[in-house]
Amino acid sequence: MPRPELTRGDDGLTRCGWSAGDEEYRRYHDDEWGRPQHDPTLLFEKICLEGFQAGLSWITILRRRPAFREVFHDFDVVRVAAMDESDVQRLLADERIIRHRGKIEATIGNARATLDLDQPIDEFIWSFAPETPREAPTSFAEVPAITPESNALSRELRKRGFRFVGPTTMYALMQAAGLVDDHLAGCFRSGPSSSPAAAS
Repeated sequence: MPRPELTRGDDGLTRCGWSAGDEEYRRYHDDEWGRPQHDPTLLFEKICLEGFQAGLSWITILRRRPAFREVFHDFDVVRVAAMDESDVQRLLADERIIRHRGKIEATIGNARATLDLDQPIDEFIWSFAPETPREAPTSFAEVPAITPESNALSRELRKRGFRFVGPTTMYALMQAAGLVDDHLAGCFRSGPSSSPAAAS
């Protein structure tokens, strides 16, 4: 039987316990979280959505992600950077997303800061990936909230004008984008052999 922090699905696969109880969470766990992501647009999206998540549950963001993608032009950096106060006002009235002025304005500002970077956003973010992968954690208690790398990434992003990119938020980004792999030992997605066949 799985440990308490793991769960076994009706498909027979063992997963991190946080993915249980919601189909969207399970899909996100299986298909996205911890998988190396290098697409610049999707990385920009993750920066923005992790900022919106601050103070909220991630499932709240996942359920609203289609609306976020619609109102922010699929997170096309150039189009988001061109948004103005009239767009902010429109989004503040849109009940489908998180109506937080600071976070909406930060998304627009972060797009402009992304365009001002002296290298592509994917290269910038991945330059902060840990040099040596950690062993798979055996419990959530072993998963850090902040690391030296997330501190450094946060510091450099803020220096370049990004907002809502604190070190805890940036560690969540590193987890989501696969710079680190925090799937628990025993989860079928943990480690380089993370496939259903390897988990059976």
